[in-house]
Amino acid sequence: MNRCFVLCLLAVPIALAACARKPDETRIRDAIAAMQQAVQAHQPRDFMAWISADFAGQDGTVDRRELANILRVEVLSNDKVGVTLGPIDVDLQGDRATVHVVATLTGGSGGLLPEHGAIYAITSGWKRDGRDWHCYNASWEQKL
Repeated sequence: MNRCFVLCLLAVPIALAACARKPDETRIRDAIAAMQQAVQAHQPRDFMAWISADFAGQDGTVDRRELANILRVEVLSNDKVGVTLGPIDVDLQGDRATVHVVATLTGGSGGLLPEHGAIYAITSGWKRDGRDWHCYNASWEQKL
């Protein structure tokens, strides 16, 4: 048998495995990582790309527009913004998911130490939109 033909046959399963769809939990974790990076890079629009149009936070008291405004204020009022996430717990239920995470947020003028910070327990609801996942609700409570 032609060696090139055999190599091509061996390459097909490898190529198919590489193209396999990421698991939903991985997609959600990747979205959260992208949101974390967006905040740290002062890119609130990139963060908001992961928030659904019908977002309702804090038991319906914060809508998508208000969340974007809160984010803009924090990004504009701090030269440097830090986001450190604890373990991310993802509970999948079909096309929906609930995520629990503790986030440490810091901000300041960019010096060696942050000027202020807080720790939040965050619970968020996610829904599948095609291949992507978007956050449609969230609640957060300052712990420290």
